Amino acid sequence: MTRETMITILTIALFVAVAAIWMILERKKQKKWFLAKVRRMWGSVTEREYSTEELESISHYARRHQGERFLVDDITWNDLNMDQIFINMNTTVSSCGEDVLYAMLRLPEFDRETLEERNRLIEYFRIHQKEREEIQMLVQEVRKISSMSLSDYIFALKDVEQKGVGKYIFLACLTLGGIGSIFVQPLAGALLLLVILCFNGYVHMKDSRKIEPYLNCFLCILRLLKAADGFSKMENPEIQSYLERMEKARKKFQGFRRGAFLVTSTNGMQDGLEAFVLSYLKIMFQVDMIKFYSMLKGVYGHEKDIDALFTVMGELDALIAVASFREYLPYYSIPKLRENQERRSGEQVFVSMKDLYHPLIPNPVANSIKIRGGILVTGSNASGKSTFLKTIALNVILSQTIFTCISHTYEGDYLKVMTSMALRDNLEGGESYYIVEIKSLQRILEECKKDQPVLCIVDEVLRGTNTIERIAASSRILKYLQRPEVLPLAATHDIELSYILEDCYTNYHFEEEIIDHDVLFNYQLKKGRATTRNAIRLLEMIGYDKKIVTEAQQAAQKFEKTGVWE
Repeated sequence: MTRETMITILTIALFVAVAAIWMILERKKQKKWFLAKVRRMWGSVTEREYSTEELESISHYARRHQGERFLVDDITWNDLNMDQIFINMNTTVSSCGEDVLYAMLRLPEFDRETLEERNRLIEYFRIHQKEREEIQMLVQEVRKISSMSLSDYIFALKDVEQKGVGKYIFLACLTLGGIGSIFVQPLAGALLLLVILCFNGYVHMKDSRKIEPYLNCFLCILRLLKAADGFSKMENPEIQSYLERMEKARKKFQGFRRGAFLVTSTNGMQDGLEAFVLSYLKIMFQVDMIKFYSMLKGVYGHEKDIDALFTVMGELDALIAVASFREYLPYYSIPKLRENQERRSGEQVFVSMKDLYHPLIPNPVANSIKIRGGILVTGSNASGKSTFLKTIALNVILSQTIFTCISHTYEGDYLKVMTSMALRDNLEGGESYYIVEIKSLQRILEECKKDQPVLCIVDEVLRGTNTIERIAASSRILKYLQRPEVLPLAATHDIELSYILEDCYTNYHFEEEIIDHDVLFNYQLKKGRATTRNAIRLLEMIGYDKKIVTEAQQAAQKFEKTGVWE
């Protein structure tokens, strides 16, 4: 071996060694950064803002997996500001994690075994930092995608026409034939090869645009498989069944990754000689198009296996996020839920909560309540009626999704939650507020006819119409909802309803104090109907003309005495 050869070999070896050391150090640096990030996020809420489009995209996984299950509908979801609850809770590290977390919140469970299994893992992750961080390190390989749901990318492959690979094999053979012809007739062969390459280039440029939208699908699948490779080496008896589900799905894609770089690598992702050579190989032999259809064939028929990988990793990531959310809360409880078969025929469903509070409110005031039948909540403006009812509904949903209640204790039946609270005119549909409202109430009435018990909450029943018809119709609607399998809760300013319904609804109220021309609320729930009002007093306090305020007070007092309006 010559001295020059030895120097060349040593130079190459040194270069390889330096590159390897750099890659190891870079990997350690990234791991250190990631661990610092997840530790910083632990026990806190996310501050990131999500666009409406992002949240809609995240919801697609839940809608795809709904099947025959009950899904919290859009009206209820928006009434309870569940998007913000999800955002606060979403400390997941992957797209599959946030999609599954959203689906958990949107699809309540009515099976004790499923909820107890979730709770087992949530508590395990809450206590075992090392193990949960190992899982997060693997799941984060999937990454987060903001522009489109990961599940959308995966299921988009169903839309691709599988036929057509023969054309590209034929074009590759033409190129080989053109190269071979050079050895027979050099000049003519060279011209023929040039024509073939021009034609191949045109076809490649045109057809590669068709497959470009689907390349991210393969990237997502490859990331899932890379993460699954890591899980296949993990030994953890606490998640053994999850590891087995992933391994079963992973084995279906043994040859899927061979040559995948031909498809997933683009000129925009590579530079230099490698990009130059690869781009010409693609044009000459259509290798990326042939591999694309080969990978497509490998995916076709295995959508359930891809979904299994997505779901299992998402479950682990989501449950770690729930464990973090529990650490964030001042206090929480594990619900005691009564199975339907444990309730006697005709027995009233119930729910009981001690010291419940709303997680989105700074320094919230806790309240306790036991509901067995309908309740009617009255009180002044801004006294806390609507927030209290929303807090009840939120706790019911959380009890049957993440098995976590924001209260000291929680007991009750499995319930579907339906609300009609924050409604608006449908200007695009040309519907008035009243039409929107009665349609919203109708969906609740229809849901109450089904088998599963329902918690229904209505804020200001039929506020969109006149007083006489509002009281007449709303009292009958609320009476209709009073049945053993329904828990109807309503907030109202119509004190008349508290008298009409006092035989079948329990009255509660919130009240206020006026001190030094200021209205103070304590937000404490009290039994009985409201005995105070503040609407006219608030007009005075914010500076309305004294004449308006005085005459309004006189008119109200006269009506109370005579029952006649001036």
